[in-house]
Amino acid sequence: MGTGASKNPDGSHGSEEREDNMDFAGGQLYVSLKMENYKCNDDLIPHVYGSVPLVGSWDSSKALSMERESSSMWELSFVVPPDHETLDFKFLLKPKYCNTPCIVEEGPNRLLAGGTLQGDAREALFRFSGDEVLEYRVFIKADRLSPFDLAASWRAYQEHLQPSTVRGIPDICINAAQETSVENGSAASLELDLEHYVVPAPVSSTNSGLVYAANMTESPRSLTRSGIFSNSDGSSSVSHSSRAGSVSVDQPAIRKEMEVSVPDPSQVYCSPDVIESKSVGTFSPLQKQEGQRGFFVDRGVGSRRIVKSSSQTTFTMDLKLDSEDSETKNAVPAASGATAAGAVADQMLGPKEDKHLAIALVGLPARGKTFTAAKLTRYLRWLGHDTKHFNVGKYRRLKHGANLPADFFRADNAEGIEARNEVAALAMDDMICWMQEGGEVGIFDATNSTKARRNMLMKMAEGKCKIIFLETICNDERIIERNIRLKIQQSPDYAEEPDFEAGLEDFKARLANYEKVYEPVEEGSYIKMIDMASGHGGQIEVNNISGYLPGRIVFFLVNTHLTPRPILLTRHGESRDNVRGRIGGDTVLSEAGEIYAKKLANFVEKRLKSEKTASIWTSTLQRTILTASPIAGFPKIQWRALEEINAGVCDGMTYEEIKKNMPEEYESRKKDKLRYRYPRGESYLDVIQRLEPVIIELERQRAPVVVIAHQAVLRALYAYFADRPLKEIPYIEVPLHTIIEIQMGVAGVQEKRYKLMD
Repeated sequence: MGTGASKNPDGSHGSEEREDNMDFAGGQLYVSLKMENYKCNDDLIPHVYGSVPLVGSWDSSKALSMERESSSMWELSFVVPPDHETLDFKFLLKPKYCNTPCIVEEGPNRLLAGGTLQGDAREALFRFSGDEVLEYRVFIKADRLSPFDLAASWRAYQEHLQPSTVRGIPDICINAAQETSVENGSAASLELDLEHYVVPAPVSSTNSGLVYAANMTESPRSLTRSGIFSNSDGSSSVSHSSRAGSVSVDQPAIRKEMEVSVPDPSQVYCSPDVIESKSVGTFSPLQKQEGQRGFFVDRGVGSRRIVKSSSQTTFTMDLKLDSEDSETKNAVPAASGATAAGAVADQMLGPKEDKHLAIALVGLPARGKTFTAAKLTRYLRWLGHDTKHFNVGKYRRLKHGANLPADFFRADNAEGIEARNEVAALAMDDMICWMQEGGEVGIFDATNSTKARRNMLMKMAEGKCKIIFLETICNDERIIERNIRLKIQQSPDYAEEPDFEAGLEDFKARLANYEKVYEPVEEGSYIKMIDMASGHGGQIEVNNISGYLPGRIVFFLVNTHLTPRPILLTRHGESRDNVRGRIGGDTVLSEAGEIYAKKLANFVEKRLKSEKTASIWTSTLQRTILTASPIAGFPKIQWRALEEINAGVCDGMTYEEIKKNMPEEYESRKKDKLRYRYPRGESYLDVIQRLEPVIIELERQRAPVVVIAHQAVLRALYAYFADRPLKEIPYIEVPLHTIIEIQMGVAGVQEKRYKLMD
């Protein structure tokens, strides 16, 4: 007869002699069922079925499959509460490939109560037609464990993927799932028209590509809090003539009510702490030292390179293409997240104004300033920095109206210059006030195309915040023409202009007015982005930049471009742990998950059939790798950074088990899912930290990417593209068997969702 592993060598039941001292809070009952037969038929798969809480049904079609442990041994492990009702179950053999009836073991049901096997252990006897009998030796082991021991054993199994023990406890493999009926091969096929699977996307800012980016910026506080600047209907109280006539600005009423002092822009400002220098790459005040070096970053073909210049105190970034590096094009970058300690050090040791950072855009119209500002704002917010985007054009439209002719922007129009400096001072004052209330990074979006304007901004920022100028330069006439046309289509300045060609002519006249007086940045701290829009080369110049956050900003800008390309986000197919409601783990796919993997491969083949350079990214967990396995023709890259949130000691448990056995942890997580960290595990903020290199690489890619990952990870990635607040990340809906297509390009970020199956 077979042996019962629930009995100790001395004949006593395994859990009885320890029952008194094992009745601890949070204890779990780990049960291992094994069947052994050296002559077993590979076409017959052992299964277990029975009552709650093991299966909950005596229907053989819902039996739990046992997993092959060796050539002769099959095993099923599971965890139940210590106060469970009696486990009432039997073994059965189910044919692997045909629909012949299952064969149930002979004899009475097996009963397991309180971790103790009732009755004598016995072999499992299966009788076939013709009086053929197949015998299996049965091993049943039950141990009462703490959640900490349980998680430690499960982690050991994940790391070694082979039999081992932790604290004398066998490895745990909770990987059985309910069988589902499988239809014929057409179940994995797709309709020819992918639009058939499109489902509505949630209402969010992801589709803001259809909205002018400047309209998504901060609302002017200086204008809205004073009633004299706008009428009750929201229209401007300051009148201007149409483009066809002369410019008339109602300046007296404005000047009387203005409370913001505008510094004299004619006075050249220079901080007393900074050595005035024309050199590029002087990192910080008083830093002309012999030991200063540039640095070099190689990111593959077409990547940005930071190259040390001939002077040891300067460096530039040369972004020329290098065909010799083509082999490293798809290389996975080193996954080093942002160093939070650096940010703390900057705040603790830096000067008072360095605790607040102002990024002031500089550049001619239609050079991508607002797009760059919006993208940088989204990135910094996602990292957890309190960031706001202040667009001076929005202030101008609210104060002076949107229908302003090109003559308003002439360099010899004194009233126009005064009005534009006025709204710039208003926006700068609002930004500084917000910083004094706790804000961290302000993005000041305007042309700021003259030294006089920039000197005014530096004077206003003195002693209040550190200011860095970000200049965008583009010499590609095709890109400039594309940006101009987008401006006419989207900008509120031309919303009331029915004639597109007339609007185009007016904007080009406005652009010519700016070009006549444009002065490149040579003062203060600055970053210059030269011909970066295409993503196929360019230069970045950096002067007097130091500190943790400015360094992160430079690194982000080095890797961004405007090349349109889709990014497809999807969760892995349904796993066996998903079926059982258990978090974490590393189980294989359920049958529904396997069907989704085939449908996903079909979808990718249709959607990216013309994209030869696309790539597939997965985590290192097998459920994402198995989901990607049917996809052919594209390179597959595994990222440890894409792994699911680490549930620590709760790995492998259900939320009901956590609620019952670890109520304090359950309530702490419920109160603040964003910051809650599982014991010996991670929080959502930890996940965001380790995903930063993934975001940087997604920004750098010029070809489509399919990301097959996990719910918490995809919530964080989606929040970046959708510009969702951090507090919303743990609640973002990312359903199974659904593809989220993020379209990135010059028009912003747009979203489309495909649901391939329920």
